[in-house]
Amino acid sequence: MRWTLLGVAAQTRRHVPRLGRRLRATAPKLMTHRRQLFVHAGAAAFGGLLASGAARAAAHTSASLDLAQSGSSTLQALHRQLERVSRRRDFKSVPMILTDRADWDDEALRLLRAYTGGPKQIWDNTDVKSPWLNLMRNALNAQIWSWGHPDFLAVSATHGTAHLALYDDYLWNKYKFAGLIGAKAPGNTYLDTPAAASVAASDFENPAGAFSPADNSVTVLQRRGVVFLACHNAIWEFSGALIAKGNNPDKLGHEQLAAELTNHLIPGAVLTPGVVATIPELQSAGYHYIK
Repeated sequence: MRWTLLGVAAQTRRHVPRLGRRLRATAPKLMTHRRQLFVHAGAAAFGGLLASGAARAAAHTSASLDLAQSGSSTLQALHRQLERVSRRRDFKSVPMILTDRADWDDEALRLLRAYTGGPKQIWDNTDVKSPWLNLMRNALNAQIWSWGHPDFLAVSATHGTAHLALYDDYLWNKYKFAGLIGAKAPGNTYLDTPAAASVAASDFENPAGAFSPADNSVTVLQRRGVVFLACHNAIWEFSGALIAKGNNPDKLGHEQLAAELTNHLIPGAVLTPGVVATIPELQSAGYHYIK
């Protein structure tokens, strides 16, 4: 028994140093692996935060339809879909006639054609100084409350001078758009949000509220579900007019200036290859045309 114990002790003395050496050799690898686990876990957690942040951002974006009425679930679903589809705004140049569906908002137009709610109305809007915004607001009010159609969809087929309302303030300031229409303010006031928009949406009969003539603007109508179609042909022709008048500070070519105008359409605008030609496409999908 004594010799057996001594043998075990001897074996232990021989193996413990080797075990220690193995542990010392393995320890850095274990620490590296441990660090990698922490890194991966941290990355996963960070990715989860990003995902939840993206979800919050998407929810915030979809909540921008905050003036739509209860019962408009189909309209709100359409707008959530419209927010998700791609809309290219990084053009370097665009041709006079678009032949590639990637050069306009084809996915968004397909969603508009497929819309199952209604009624659906398309307005041919050409004059920025006309009562076009007021007329669409009146149509919304009567369709929603008088006729009981909360999923009513109004679409603006925008061209002519009305198309100026679909450009951001950057272009308005750079090309002095206000001077072209005799406007006093330098920026795009059609995007302003009047104080009336802050009145509770439940107070729909308020003569100075969110649904009154005091609240006519592109932005407010978008918050009610109106979709504004932009026109490539209007962009092309307006680009040519700017060049002809010498209103071209960067000395851009026609295709490049048209691209710049396209890239600065307001958020939510749906670019068409030509709005007049798009009207019959929507009419064939059940839209009622208003001139």
